[in-house]
Formats: sequence, structure tokens, C-alpha cells
Amino acid sequence: MENPRNRSSSPRQPAAGGTHSGRDPAQSGADGGVAAVTRALQILDAFVLGESHLPLAELSRRCGLHKTTVLRLARTLAQSGYLVQREDGEWRLGPATGWLGARYQAGFDVQNVLEPALRALSQSSGESAAFYVREGNVRTCLVRVEGPQALRHHARMGEGLPLEHGSPGRVILAFSGEPGRLYEQIRKQGYQWSIGEREPGVATVSAPVFGMNRRLLGSVCISGPESRLPSATLEALAPQVMNTARQLSYALAGNASAAPAELPPSRWHP
Repeated sequence: MENPRNRSSSPRQPAAGGTHSGRDPAQSGADGGVAAVTRALQILDAFVLGESHLPLAELSRRCGLHKTTVLRLARTLAQSGYLVQREDGEWRLGPATGWLGARYQAGFDVQNVLEPALRALSQSSGESAAFYVREGNVRTCLVRVEGPQALRHHARMGEGLPLEHGSPGRVILAFSGEPGRLYEQIRKQGYQWSIGEREPGVATVSAPVFGMNRRLLGSVCISGPESRLPSATLEALAPQVMNTARQLSYALAGNASAAPAELPPSRWHP
């Protein structure tokens, strides 16, 4: 039964159901994947946010691989700086992973464009602000600025979240051409808000960000507790989010000075 607290600014449509084959991703298959590479990436993915190091046995358990296989791959990754073995024998992520993440963020000009814009949005709205990008069939938080309020919603950087739950993902789907009445409405109004759609008690309002040639880059959003952000407040904050999205669109397209003061929602992008 649907939770009556889960709602959004437009009629919800059933999300497309996913399937899982149950096949071990560490094994090579018809998809042409290289087993050794897949296994090495499994080891890097085994670390979750907040974990500084893991023993070999735990890495083996999480990856579903034999300890000798994990040890061989870990030593190979360590040769390139992606893992480091501590004196006690446990493993931690190495500096190469940080450099890889920095280069990924640099592609969106995080320090010069995204962070200042999100900080200004957070200050004007009083809530946390974030920028989400699409990675395959999920969305990830590329950068986030925490709001000034003591009670706020926390998002994990880099965590894969469903596109079909929550306004940041709904906006990405809509402006990627997803069919359906809900997404047509989002494209028409130029934004989307949701309350409790992905996480109970969390409210968000989001708008799309474009680059050159109207290429969708992601979505910008503000988020906070439902107690502070009822539907009327989200609607009132939508113009601020749309304005930030428009500014980011021009800045990331390298034409910030050309951004007009006012634009209809359907013409935000350069």
C-alpha cells in the first residue's frame, strides 16, 4: 500500500521495475567485461563512507572472492597507489583514488562555479544545496553545501541513488526525454519538488542545469526536513532554485556574462 506521506508536485507514475540476474559480476560473461578489472573495482567499491581501513577477511567477504584473490588484486592496486596496506596489515584507499575523484569533479568546475553558486543558494534559502549528475541508471551527489540549520538532511557524496525517486532524479529523467505525463509536467514547469519520495521526512525542490548545445549536465536542488519545507514553502523556493540552475547553465557553458536577468523556465539554458 502506498504511503500517503510520499508525494510530489505532480501525479506520480509507477516507476519502471528493475531486474537482477543474480550473476556474479566478478565472473567474465557475454558482456565482454574483463574479470580481473571487475574484481579490482569490487575491492575499491567495498569501502563505504566513513571507513578508513578494512582487513583482508572483510574485503574478501564483501566482494565474495577468495582471500588469496583479494590479496593479489590489492597488491596490484597498491602498486598504482589505489590502495595502501597499513602496518597492521589492513587496507585503505590510496592517494590515486582521491586524485581520480578530483579530476572527475574538475570536469564540472566545482571550486570556481558549483560551490560558490550552491553556497549562495544555501544562504538565500536557509537550506542545504546540492548538485546531482547522472551516472548510468543512478544519480550521484557531486558537490553539496550544508545549510545553516541545526536540523538538516545529509546526503552521501558519490552514493548512487535511484533516478525515479526524489526530485533531483525526476528532473534529470524529465530533461533526458523520459516519456509520461509526470515528466511532461516537469518539463513544462521547469522544476519539481517532492516530499518523502525517497526518504521519509525529507523534502526537496530541483531544477535542471544545462551546458553547451543544451546538453543536460545534472540538477541542482535544495533539501531539508518536511517539517520546515511543506509544499507551499517548496513552491515558494522553486524560483530561487531555477535562478541558480540558470546561472550555472551559463557559467558551465563558459558564457556567464551573457546570462539575462530573467528567462522563461523553458529557456534557461545557453
